[in-house]
Amino acid sequence: MSSVETLHSSMISYPHGFSTRKGGVSEGIFESLNLGMNRGDDKDKVIENYRRFLLSCGIKEREFVCGEQVHGTDVMIVGKEHARPPYGYDSLFKADGYVTKESGVPLVIFIADCISLLMADEDAGIVAAVHCGWRSTVGDIERNAVNAMVSLGAKKENIKAAVGPAICKDCFEVGGEVIEAVKTLLHGEGESFFSAKDNGKYLLDLKGVLRQSLINTGLLEENIDVLKECTMCDPGRFWSHRYTKGVRGSQAAVIMKP
Repeated sequence: MSSVETLHSSMISYPHGFSTRKGGVSEGIFESLNLGMNRGDDKDKVIENYRRFLLSCGIKEREFVCGEQVHGTDVMIVGKEHARPPYGYDSLFKADGYVTKESGVPLVIFIADCISLLMADEDAGIVAAVHCGWRSTVGDIERNAVNAMVSLGAKKENIKAAVGPAICKDCFEVGGEVIEAVKTLLHGEGESFFSAKDNGKYLLDLKGVLRQSLINTGLLEENIDVLKECTMCDPGRFWSHRYTKGVRGSQAAVIMKP
């Protein structure tokens, strides 16, 4: 049995992790650690994958908070009443970010090119997990998540953030409307995060945009850890929606206040 490969940030000491494709039991196009529950994989295999992934993050809980990600900007403040096992009993709520101050409530988001953002103010005991695709990022979901943490007692200067594996600038081609949205988010700045191509498109450093937006929101630059891995550059290690043209499993990211 291959071991689970999970990435962690040295910035956050609470149980957390970013999954890869390595160490699960799924087969075929889902090989091997597929954590997507709506991709068509065998249910029992996905449940076993979750058990392995959560344990690799130091989490023994079998229920967690997750929802239907809609590339929006809604962030929910959640608790134990929102947690569910894989393929659980409740209908999924629509949200792209979750914040909690309760212990023992893992927060899970799914990714396959978009950014997974995990944040923690360990002095205040508050954590967040946010799905940051380009639409959510330029819509400033990151500010909504930080504000939700602050509403529970977090302090911006104490929030540590980890930006997970995602598509890199060399792989992320976008149209001009995305660039305009980035300029609006960053108040007319942001030229260093994109470059023009001969075909009228642009290459965008979404991780860099998110990092700068977090700094503009009030996080300290030294409290933001950006993991370098690109999902599209390494398709044997990660699922990439663009690389597979949507025929894929999903990574996940999780964080929990112990």
